[in-house]
Amino acid sequence: MFSRKTAALMAAAALTLTTVAACGDADDAEKGAQTAAGWPRTITHEAGETVVDAKPERIVSTSLSVTGTLLAIDAPVTATAVTAAAGGTTDENGFFAQWAEIAVERGVAPLYKVGEFDLEAVIAQDPDLIVVSTSGADSVMDQYDALSDVAPTIVVNYGDQTWQDLAEELGVATGLEAGAANVVQEFDTLVEETAARIAILAGTTASVVSYNPGDTSPVGKPTGPHAQLLMKLGFTVDEPPAEFDTSAQKREDFSFTSYEGLADSVTGDHVFLIIATDEKVEAFKADPTLANVPAVRSDQVHPLGLASFRMDPYSATEIVNWFGEAFAK
Repeated sequence: MFSRKTAALMAAAALTLTTVAACGDADDAEKGAQTAAGWPRTITHEAGETVVDAKPERIVSTSLSVTGTLLAIDAPVTATAVTAAAGGTTDENGFFAQWAEIAVERGVAPLYKVGEFDLEAVIAQDPDLIVVSTSGADSVMDQYDALSDVAPTIVVNYGDQTWQDLAEELGVATGLEAGAANVVQEFDTLVEETAARIAILAGTTASVVSYNPGDTSPVGKPTGPHAQLLMKLGFTVDEPPAEFDTSAQKREDFSFTSYEGLADSVTGDHVFLIIATDEKVEAFKADPTLANVPAVRSDQVHPLGLASFRMDPYSATEIVNWFGEAFAK
């Protein structure tokens, strides 16, 4: 005959087994749901392959230049590397101005300043995905192994592809393929409508320049994202001569052109200056070494604004809207 104590113990044990079974069922259900949604998935990227177990909910971007595209596809970015605060291209947090307001609204935290890598700051964010870039001032490729020990880490190259391609790549890594596709489609529609409205004459050439008076100036290559956008708008982008390229390694976006070779490299009917306002345009036109540049002679040098140096969905949209106004028929 069971005592009341024995009966109570048996009841407690049964409850415990039921709870454990329920938890197990819940875990199995969650795993089943993740599997049905395509997780875990193996992401192939610039540094190899990385297994991401579940759809990321806390993403850390060590690349400030990639953060805008992540935000545009509604990726759950919790923190990003930042740059010097309150400059012409940034807000007081060091976020790029074109997406700073959105980052603040979503509670994105400044991680560390570009060039001042802080592993402890990354760890403190408890990320389930870390994004790194292959090159640029914001690249921390040399920290890839250390970051991979913290969380699944992927490496992307924003220099040799358009932001649209980057968005699609990030969409796969974050499970936001549909959001990425929508952002790309909306932008491509805007570009098509703008190109039809401004109707650039066939054969009109263009050069893209980040002008640095008396120093090396990046000149856009046809394979770069700025040039790709200009070509969709109807321009033909000239290839800068390789002989003046001082780049330490091969790049697909810009030729870092010596000052001595700049005049021979900027041959377009129109010159578009990035990270530039009207003041920079006047400085370019007043440079005596550039006096015979075709666009200077015809007064077709244009500023693309301060946010134009890095192509992401936000800055690219600003550029297209500018073309729609400046070149309106």
